[in-house]
Amino acid sequence: MAVHRHPISDARTNLRMTQEDTPIARQRRRVLYRAEHRGTKEMDWLVGRFAASKIASMDAETLDQFEKLLALPDPEIESWIRSTSPVEPEGEFGRLIVALRQYHGLA
Repeated sequence: MAVHRHPISDARTNLRMTQEDTPIARQRRRVLYRAEHRGTKEMDWLVGRFAASKIASMDAETLDQFEKLLALPDPEIESWIRSTSPVEPEGEFGRLIVALRQYHGLA
C-alpha cells in the first residue's frame, strides 16, 4: 500500500532536517516555527501553511519582511488577510498580504 504524504509536511521536514547552518537557513527555520506557532489554530493554519509552502523560495529581503510581519499581533495580521478591502502592494506588508490572500484563495 502506497503512503501519501502531504507536500507541505514534506517541505517542513526538509527545511527542519537540512544540515545547512547558514544565517539564512537558521532564519528560515526560526521564521517557520514562529509562523506555525501563533497561538490560535486559525493563525497557525493561515500563516503556518503559507510559510511552509513558500519560505524555502523567499529571498533574504522577503524573509526579513515576513519576520517583521510575524512580530505584529495576530488580530492585526488576521484582519489584513481576511479583509475584503484591497491591499496596497507598495505598503510595508502589502506584497506579503496579497501573497497570503492568493495562497488561501482569498484574493
